[in-house]
Amino acid sequence: MTAIVDFLNTVLWGHVLVYGLLAVGLWFTWITGFVQFRRFGEFFRVIAFSRETTSEGISPFQALTVSLASRVGTGNLAGVAVAIHLGGPGAIFWMWMVALVGMATAYAESTLAQLYKVRNAEGQYRGGPAFYMARGIGSRAMGYVFSICLILSFGLIFSAVQANSISVAMEEAFAVPRLVTGLGVGALAGVVILGGIRSIARVAEKVVPAMAGAYILLAVVVVGLNVTEVPGVLVLIVKSAFGFEAAAGGFTGGIMAALLNGVKRGLFSNEAGMGSAPNIAAVAVPDPHHPASQGMVQGLGVFIDTLVICTATALMILLSGAVDHSPDAPTGMALTQIALEGHVGALGPVFVAAAILFFAFTSIIGNYSYAESAMEFLGLGGRGPLMALKLLVVAMVVWGSLQAVTTVFDIADASMAVMATVNLVAIAILSRTVAKLTRDYFAQRRAGDEPVFRVAEYPELGEGVDRRIWNRETAERAQG
Repeated sequence: MTAIVDFLNTVLWGHVLVYGLLAVGLWFTWITGFVQFRRFGEFFRVIAFSRETTSEGISPFQALTVSLASRVGTGNLAGVAVAIHLGGPGAIFWMWMVALVGMATAYAESTLAQLYKVRNAEGQYRGGPAFYMARGIGSRAMGYVFSICLILSFGLIFSAVQANSISVAMEEAFAVPRLVTGLGVGALAGVVILGGIRSIARVAEKVVPAMAGAYILLAVVVVGLNVTEVPGVLVLIVKSAFGFEAAAGGFTGGIMAALLNGVKRGLFSNEAGMGSAPNIAAVAVPDPHHPASQGMVQGLGVFIDTLVICTATALMILLSGAVDHSPDAPTGMALTQIALEGHVGALGPVFVAAAILFFAFTSIIGNYSYAESAMEFLGLGGRGPLMALKLLVVAMVVWGSLQAVTTVFDIADASMAVMATVNLVAIAILSRTVAKLTRDYFAQRRAGDEPVFRVAEYPELGEGVDRRIWNRETAERAQG
C-alpha cells in the first residue's frame, strides 16, 4: 500500500497536478474575463440576501456553509503548519496563488454542477462532477471513476484525516486518549449524518460562521500584538517563495519544496478543482436563478478558506518563532498549538483543540454530504447502502484518530490527486459552456435585469440538462 501511495503521489503531484491546477485555474480566469477579480463584488452580492430553501433544495447560504464546513478543517490548521515545515514560509505564497486562480476553477465546476443537476427519487436536487461528466460530456465511465474516488477520499479517508487532527489536539491539550476522542467524535458524527444532507446543512449554517469568526478574531488579536513584525513576515513569505531568502529554522528545501507543498496543502484546504464542493452547490436553489450564481458562491468559499483563514494560521505560526525544520521537530497540529501557546500562553493549545474540534467535525459531516451525492450517481442512494456508508464513516473516524499524521496525509494526497485529475479533465472539456454562462449572466446584469437562466437559449446542451427543472423554475420565478 505504501508503494502504491508513493507512486501515485510522485506521478500525479510531481508531474500532473502542480502544473495542471495552476494551468486550469489560469484558463478559467481568462475565459471568464477574470471573474474572481473584476466581479469580486458580485461574489458577495449573490450570498448577502440569499436564504431561499424549498422541499427540493437548500439555500445558497447553506450550500456555502456546508462547503466551508468541508474546506475549513485540518488543512487550515495542521495543513498550513505542515506546508511551512516542509516547504518553508514560501509555501504560503503558493497557497495564495492556488487560491486566487482556484476561485475561477471553483466558480466553473460549481456552475456546471448547478446546470446539470437532477432530482432523485424523493424529488430532491443532486448533482456534481459525476453528473456533468455523464450528462455534459456523455461519459458515464468518467462519472463512475470520479464517484468511487470521491467516496473513498471524502467519505472515508478525509474523515480519518480530520479525526486524526482532533485526537492529536485533544491529547496535547487535555491528555485525552486518542481512542476515547475517536469514539466520541464518531458517535456525534453518526447522529448528524443519520439525518442526511438537510440535517448537515442546518448544523453547518449555525456552527461554521461562529467557529470561523472566533478563530479570525483571535488571529486579529495576535497580529495586533505583533503588528510591527507583520511586514517582515510578509516579505519573508514572498522572498522564500522564489528562493531569494533562506527561511529561519534551518530550512533549505528551495523553490520546488515551497511550490510543491504550497500547492498540495492549498488544494487540500480550499479544494478548488477537486470536484468536492460542486456536489453541494448542485443541491442549492440558485438565487439569482442562474447556474453562474452558485459558481460565485463557491468561489467565495475558496477566498474565505485560504486567503482569510489559512493566512491567519500562517501569520500566527510565523510570528511565534516556533518553526523548526529539523526532521524530528513538531509539525501539523502540534506546531500550531505550540505557536498559539507562545502568543497567548496556556490558553493557546486549549483554543486550538476547541477550534479543530469544531473545524474538523464539521468537515467530517460536510464530506459525508459529498459522498451521498456520489452514491446517488452510482445508483446506491437507497437506505441500505447509505446506512452502510454512514457506518463506514464512523469506523474511519475511530481508525483515523489512532494513525500517524504522515501516513494519513499521504493516503489523502493520493486519493485527492486521482479525483482532482479526472475532474480537471472534465471541466476543461466543458469550458465553453462555462464561458457562455458567464457572458449571459453579466450581460443581464449590465442590462439592469436580475439574471435568469433560459434553457431554450442553449440548444447545444441537448438532453444533458433537465429542462423540466429549469423551464418550470424559470416560469415560477417570472410569475412570483
